[in-house]
Amino acid sequence: MDLFDYMREQNMQQQNARGEGPLASRLRPETLDEIVGQEHIIGRDKLLYRAIRADKLGSVILFGPPGTGKTTIAQVIASSTKANFRQINATTAGKKDMEEVVEEARTARAAYGVKTILFIDEIHRFNKAQQDYLLPYVENGTVILIGATTENPFFEVNKALLSRSNVFELRPLEKEDIAVLVRRAVSDEERGMGVYRAVIDEAAVDFLSDMAGGDARRAINA
Repeated sequence: MDLFDYMREQNMQQQNARGEGPLASRLRPETLDEIVGQEHIIGRDKLLYRAIRADKLGSVILFGPPGTGKTTIAQVIASSTKANFRQINATTAGKKDMEEVVEEARTARAAYGVKTILFIDEIHRFNKAQQDYLLPYVENGTVILIGATTENPFFEVNKALLSRSNVFELRPLEKEDIAVLVRRAVSDEERGMGVYRAVIDEAAVDFLSDMAGGDARRAINA
């Protein structure tokens, strides 16, 4: 196993164990081609798709309603990148957590030439001082930032961080996209309900897809 294989394995170990946890978490796509919807930013000819495929990602901010794929995109990046991937949640993390990531990133960069991608979920929950702390490390490339937020980043995220990031807006999923995900949840024998020989009729698929309001997590959990 070379260093890059090791990093991919470590990144995958940070994700939810398959077969455990909520159904929506188990069914998160592991590759770009498994992602459903958001073609305007993750389609094959789009910047984000090409950057992930080439493992040439710069800092990005993903914003949009819950259940539209922000964490999914981040975890696909984690499973495919050669970089060290770290994840924290701004609702529970503090400056000490960021200091640990930065120190680890410095070591990985100096000793192995390995980049570090830091995924911060709910980044709008960090106050100005916490966001300011990240700025020099994003600017000098110590960490590549992926921030996810349900709030408009142009009001909630440090303008200096925004200027160093590409901002991508995720939209509520189309009803047809959610129907695909519901059928996948029922039929998938490794991560879904297929092992139970579950069945679902089209009226139920239509109902769940309609009531979800563009939120894939809501439909799958239901």
